[in-house]
Amino acid sequence: MPISFNMDNTHAVHASPEVDFLHEIGSRMAAADPFHEVLEQVVTCAVALVKCDSCFVYVLEGQDLILRASKNPHAGEVDRLKLRVGQGITGWVAAHRTAVAISQNASRDPRFQFFNELPEDRYQAFLSVPLMCRGRLVGVINLQHIQPHVYRQRDIRLITTVGFLVGAEIEMARLETENWELSERLETRKLVERAKGILQRDLGLDEEKAYLALQQQSRQTRKSMKLIAEAVIMSDELRRGSRSEVMQKSATQ
Repeated sequence: MPISFNMDNTHAVHASPEVDFLHEIGSRMAAADPFHEVLEQVVTCAVALVKCDSCFVYVLEGQDLILRASKNPHAGEVDRLKLRVGQGITGWVAAHRTAVAISQNASRDPRFQFFNELPEDRYQAFLSVPLMCRGRLVGVINLQHIQPHVYRQRDIRLITTVGFLVGAEIEMARLETENWELSERLETRKLVERAKGILQRDLGLDEEKAYLALQQQSRQTRKSMKLIAEAVIMSDELRRGSRSEVMQKSATQ
């Protein structure tokens, strides 16, 4: 039978080897800056604490939960598979911020949603726990067993502790990734603007046609707009440098 556990009633884990392990994992995750490294540490920690056949980490982005890490290889689904908050058991856990444990026949739960891409959906047992940061949901972690498996209070408390422990780290890593991406977009925009100006000056193009020329070159060469813009700028600087050298030589003769 499904069991739900309110996050507000979760008790602290008593001092034990598991707590020492959580402390060690927390220290390792705090040092893992890249977003996906943090998520891989979450998977490693959860699987070590509760031996399971599958582990997924979904991260909340807007109103979508996106699969960002997996114990099993799912190269085509990680960073692509997503579901809405409230959709499936995972979405229900996100919406209610409450853990759910199902010991067998997980696919028969009325909240269950099947994904053809994930053979783990045929597994019997299912544990889903929200990842929180200062009272705010940042994701969901799922553990699954091929055979029926009863999740003890100890298992649920440990994974809940993992959720509290890594929620802030996931949020920090996600924000750092977003900041880096924003910085990259701003840098690309500045370079593209410079490259457009060069094409407008040298080829007599208007702004729209200059941008389309850069875009077409990007598609044909399968290189980013940033690389194409940098090439245009570098070429212009080389030409200007050569002209300057010629003028200097002429002046000294």
